[in-house]
Amino acid sequence: MAEQTTARVLVASNRGPVAFRHAPDGSLTPRRGGGGLVSGLSAIDDPHAVWVCAALGEADRAAARQSPQGRLDLAGFDVGGQAVRMLDIDPVVFDQAYNGVANSTLWFLHHQLYNTPTAPAFDQAAAERWAGFREYNEAFAAALAAEAAPGAAVLVQDYHLTLVPALLRERRPDLRIGYFLHTPWAPVDYFRLLPDEPAAAVLTGVLGADRAGFHTRRWAEAFADCCERVLGATVDRAALTVTFQGRTTALGVHPLGADAEFLRERAHRADVDERLAALKAAVGERRTIVRVDRTELSKNIVRGLQAYLHLLRTRPEWHDRLVHIAFAYPSRQDLAEYRDYTAAVRRISEEINAEFGTATWQPLILQVEDDFARSLAAYRLADVALVNPIRDGMNLVAKEVPVVSEAGCALVLSREAGAWAELAEDAIGINPYDVVGTAEALHRGLTMPAAERTERTKRLAAAATALSPQQWFLDQLAALTAS
Repeated sequence: MAEQTTARVLVASNRGPVAFRHAPDGSLTPRRGGGGLVSGLSAIDDPHAVWVCAALGEADRAAARQSPQGRLDLAGFDVGGQAVRMLDIDPVVFDQAYNGVANSTLWFLHHQLYNTPTAPAFDQAAAERWAGFREYNEAFAAALAAEAAPGAAVLVQDYHLTLVPALLRERRPDLRIGYFLHTPWAPVDYFRLLPDEPAAAVLTGVLGADRAGFHTRRWAEAFADCCERVLGATVDRAALTVTFQGRTTALGVHPLGADAEFLRERAHRADVDERLAALKAAVGERRTIVRVDRTELSKNIVRGLQAYLHLLRTRPEWHDRLVHIAFAYPSRQDLAEYRDYTAAVRRISEEINAEFGTATWQPLILQVEDDFARSLAAYRLADVALVNPIRDGMNLVAKEVPVVSEAGCALVLSREAGAWAELAEDAIGINPYDVVGTAEALHRGLTMPAAERTERTKRLAAAATALSPQQWFLDQLAALTAS
């Protein structure tokens, strides 16, 4: 099958550019995805580029089964003109890999989320989940090896596919392999929570790549530290390289930017205008603090709400003059920790409105239903944006708000977000664990002179869009093929 071995550029990620649902008549209906990866791949001027991804649900699996070797485009599905190979991985294996390791182990590790007196505990069940994670990564490596033309460039994405670069190199040493991590990388002492064998496998998995990319130099250096102290690898910090067992992997820093053209166009469609009018009616002439996040443990929503509660308790001048708009969209509700966290967000929100709300003032508007148009409306309205993650690889909300803001918006930003490396000069920095300090930062943002806020917003928007998703992707591809 010649068409199966002509791909000169390949992308691999857990989630692909398309997802399916069953229509009422039983047919499969594709829906195109969004985000930086989809935008980035659209910049590739190569008709033989292939995206390899996993089937995420039963409709996806049905589509993959109907397609030759999982190639959706060869089965006639509308996938936006792209070549997509969707892997029908056994649901049990997928759950072990995705929920059991990627989201419950590696995500917790890199974001330092464990309650260490009780977790993690790497028992026999954890060993079985790790075996599933390896099988899932092997499925990707096999598919990429089958699709790639000789000497092709392969760009592997994120923590779900940590083992793929080394597994793929075993099969196809002729390929140029790149890896990009969209999360932070854990500092070495925290990384050592992993048992020795998985810890070494994670590091050597990434080192199978010719280049490994990160959003910030801080995350790249944390990875290098782990390679040096866990594996005994040789690290050149000036050149940002790691050498292990005779191979050298270059480390790259590629901070993903906001898609300015898309955001500005999308933020002024009719559905956003409609939601903006509804928000303005609810807020009235009051000032606004806005946050938009998934109810994800690392996003630190509860402490952000505690900071707002402290602000209202200690600065009564803001009573009836301020509304906090908090959009906290559901995330990973199949995991108990996330369900409990969402419940905690609801509890403190109710506490704030019960303590300070009046017949004419609702101090907090909380929404826990996903609505992108409503998020953009809130961006346009915000006087202050609160972005206070415990740790974050980048955080695009911090970059999107200044791009969409109409009157200028003060950005209160955690120093633990990757975006801090680019936005620090014009953001108001906070320690995400410091509730009182966050409350003071919110007050500072609210009292910032309008002219200063406007100028800061312009500079923040310029920094946030310095590297578009398309250029972000092409820069990595160029660096990989040139090395």
